Amino acid sequence: INSADELVLTELIFENAFADYDYSEIVALLSCFIFQEKLEEQPELIPKLEEGKKTIRDFAQKVYEVQKQCKLTDDAGDANVVNDGVDLIFDDVVDVNKFNFGLVEIVYEWSRGKVYIDLTEVMGGSIVRCITRLDETCREVKEAAKIVGTLSLCKKMEEAQSSIKRDIIFAKSLVRSDKILILKF
Repeated sequence: INSADELVLTELIFENAFADYDYSEIVALLSCFIFQEKLEEQPELIPKLEEGKKTIRDFAQKVYEVQKQCKLTDDAGDANVVNDGVDLIFDDVVDVNKFNFGLVEIVYEWSRGKVYIDLTEVMGGSIVRCITRLDETCREVKEAAKIVGTLSLCKKMEEAQSSIKRDIIFAKSLVRSDKILILKF
């Protein structure tokens, strides 16, 4: 897994943490690994997605604690650790608060067929970029699920990819014949 936090996501896959979620919920939750914009207000999530948010944070905390025990981080959570006079730098130390759940609701509704223009004030380009990257993350999760033998997750990831690959987000071009599409985000 290269498109998202590989340690936390791998733990979630190995523990089959997505088993009780449908494809729309999973792809929505995966957006927290991708979306980076700061929002003034975090959207209110449906209970199932709120539960998934807690699960991801719990797994991130678990990974962080293991890193701390293995001295891959100091007590303050910094990735630069001085160990016997040697400065060790680890870029992959998990920051439990780095996951951004600001686009979860939008991706959830998008994967269920809604038009995102009706859903948010987040810039359209940010949504397009996030959903495009989510397609890659879904592909990687699907491959990882196949390797560990979680075929139900593999199928859900295929459904997730199909559900987000639509409309303008995955259009090859905005120019068709002699007509130009005008977008309002």
